Amino acid sequence: MTAVFSHGRLRLYLLKLLDDGPKHGYELIRLLEDRFLGLYAPSAGTIYPRLQRLEAEGLVSHIAAGGRKTYEITDAGRAELRQRAGELTALEADIAASVADLSSLAGEIRSEVRGSVRDLKRELSEATRQTRQTRWEPPAPPPRPTSATGPQAELLDEFDKRLAAFTAEVGRVVRARQFSDTQLSTAIRLLDGALDGLRRLLR
Repeated sequence: MTAVFSHGRLRLYLLKLLDDGPKHGYELIRLLEDRFLGLYAPSAGTIYPRLQRLEAEGLVSHIAAGGRKTYEITDAGRAELRQRAGELTALEADIAASVADLSSLAGEIRSEVRGSVRDLKRELSEATRQTRQTRWEPPAPPPRPTSATGPQAELLDEFDKRLAAFTAEVGRVVRARQFSDTQLSTAIRLLDGALDGLRRLLR
């Protein structure tokens, strides 16, 4: 719980909210969240036990309808608010200061996060640019079997040339264009499919 609500001050603020009109527990939670600009919201486990204690003290009462309890302040609760008007004024001032501090902190965190994301994007863009500019060399073909002679040797030569040309062209096209992740994934699947086809051919 935020520090401004220490020492029973949340109990006082709940009476103040109920003095504006009857509300159920989640309305009170939402009002508190709005008061703190969404930077703090008490849990149901924080609010409902306090409402029960206020009811046990006769400061609030509830009406149950549709499985939901709606709480309203009693005359005794209004009397306590009048008696503690000075405390309530001080509490409102503390809440305003706390909201200002939380907003400032949230702003600093957002600025740091935005800066970190910007730096990361810049580094990734530079790494991508350098990768695309780097001359890509296709891998050397594997050594030819020593048993290959005659027409088979010529066919192996032709196969190596076609494979090298294919590999070089694929590498050039991929690096020359800014492929999306989806396009790259599709290209990888196509290559895998071609490799599977060659494996089936050699079975």
